[in-house]
Amino acid sequence: MSDDHRRHMAHALRLGRRGQGNCWPNPAVGCVIVQGDRVVGRGWTQPGGRPHAETEALAQAGELARGATVYVTLEPCAHHGQTPPCAEALIKAGVARVVAPFEDRDPRVAGQGFAMLRAAGIEVITGPGFEEAARDHAGFFFKQEQGRPFLTLKLATTLDGRIATATGESQWITGSEARRMVHAQRASHDAVMVGAGTARADDPSLTVRDMGVTRQPVRVVVSRRLDVPLMSQLAKTANDVPVWLCHGSDADPLLKQAWEGLGATLIECSLSGRQIDMRSVLQGLGAAGLTRVFCEGGGQLAASLLSAGLVDELITFTAGMALGAEGQPALGALGIERLGEAQRFTRAALRPVGADVMTVWRRRAL
Repeated sequence: MSDDHRRHMAHALRLGRRGQGNCWPNPAVGCVIVQGDRVVGRGWTQPGGRPHAETEALAQAGELARGATVYVTLEPCAHHGQTPPCAEALIKAGVARVVAPFEDRDPRVAGQGFAMLRAAGIEVITGPGFEEAARDHAGFFFKQEQGRPFLTLKLATTLDGRIATATGESQWITGSEARRMVHAQRASHDAVMVGAGTARADDPSLTVRDMGVTRQPVRVVVSRRLDVPLMSQLAKTANDVPVWLCHGSDADPLLKQAWEGLGATLIECSLSGRQIDMRSVLQGLGAAGLTRVFCEGGGQLAASLLSAGLVDELITFTAGMALGAEGQPALGALGIERLGEAQRFTRAALRPVGADVMTVWRRRAL
């Protein structure tokens, strides 16, 4: 693989990440068009999923796209949707070469975009940026193949794994820099999810602030009985920023009616014993189009997700304090008796954020 391929694909991947959280249910794709040694066009998937990255980059390049090399982070689409196929647009523009990490797993594409390009005499090169693109598009692929979004679990704790004092005081364990980082992480996801206990205890708004976002993430609350206060911040703003409530079949019909009247979307989920089945929750969110979900707790919800093997990425912020055994733990009971039963994650990143430390852990299967 040439250094030019690595460099330009890395550029396209950075551009694609600008669309994360903004373009669901479509993938967040980046595109760079290179003529000789010069970048003549750049683009990424726009809010709402269109225009696509390729058409944005082609519009910027204009006639300079003829004979150029196109670096795109996913196989160009080959199907007619609300816009014509990107493969067709690249052919019309007269590009000479398309470089992409791999085929799109969407059955509407699945190699057909590459086939169209090759049939038109355009060289297709695959492989550059494979691992990075696989991580960036994991949510889109999960939705296609497993029917659920990619899930990131965030935990902000003390050195001894506590999230609050025995009396419930938690503001603030981590510093302002860490809290700002969390807002940036919310912005790169389609939805922010919490449990009903967190919604009741903290009355959060769950919005992204001071980041200049054009599309706020969906606010998801997992509440079997819909017992989230109707005067909460979420309820008051449900008409302004989407609120989705994942509930059980035994939720009070009057509460269903009240939340729908406030503008919330209700998703009925299966139960597992006395709790909502988290696989059913994620399947419901995937069916609604979400590809990336950022979970901020609480402890019982986080434990349920871990127990079900549904946490794909774990981000921890650790503050330099300890609260002792009487403090509230970050996780509810997991029922683990032997170390071999615990799911292990692979550390992907470790960095200071202000006075705190952020660690990113990923499932080994990713």
